[in-house]
Amino acid sequence: MTGKVIPFNPLDKKNLGASVAEALLSKEAHPLSDLPVFEGAGIYAIYYTGDFSAYQPISRLNSDGKFLLPIYVGKAVPAGARMGANQELAAGKVLHKRLKEHAESIKAAENLNIEDFHCRFLVVDDIWIPLGESLIIARFTPVWNSLIDGFGNHNPGKGRHAGMRPRWDVLHPGRAWALSLAERPETAAQIAQDAETYLRVLPACLSAQFIEAEGE
Repeated sequence: MTGKVIPFNPLDKKNLGASVAEALLSKEAHPLSDLPVFEGAGIYAIYYTGDFSAYQPISRLNSDGKFLLPIYVGKAVPAGARMGANQELAAGKVLHKRLKEHAESIKAAENLNIEDFHCRFLVVDDIWIPLGESLIIARFTPVWNSLIDGFGNHNPGKGRHAGMRPRWDVLHPGRAWALSLAERPETAAQIAQDAETYLRVLPACLSAQFIEAEGE
């Protein structure tokens, strides 16, 4: 008995999102310290190649220009997008600005070197940004998106430093505003050990291919 073959539908929501994810991962990787200036909103992936002990499985996969496993994946949407603002609103340089903010966080860290970071970025229509980002995070489970939170955090502002210091800032101290937050019960060594354990089991699939025709 022959099973039913479902035709591939390129306009299916998941396939449209997958095409965005694939497009990002086909882009050239740029040094995070030397980004070209560009306009637009979109998604990005940051890659690590340095010698921080806990991240060695990531560095090996990203060596020799392969860039197979991002350490962090994120998005930048136009101002007002979360509130349903005018869809024709110009995005400006929001994606470029977000990547520059990440570069400044890394430069501030005492035990990271900006020269060890590269990134891929994709300018894309607003509607596909969240779906493309979520698919890439689900595929690669980047350690800074999951286990070690806080890399993408902003300074909470004057009078709002009541929260706990993010794990990222405990492991990678240096951002001045994070020092105003409450100390965590965990030490940097404990968080590094968690990262080593987490990275012993790498994603089952490191392929940049997301779209598979049904029935293949």
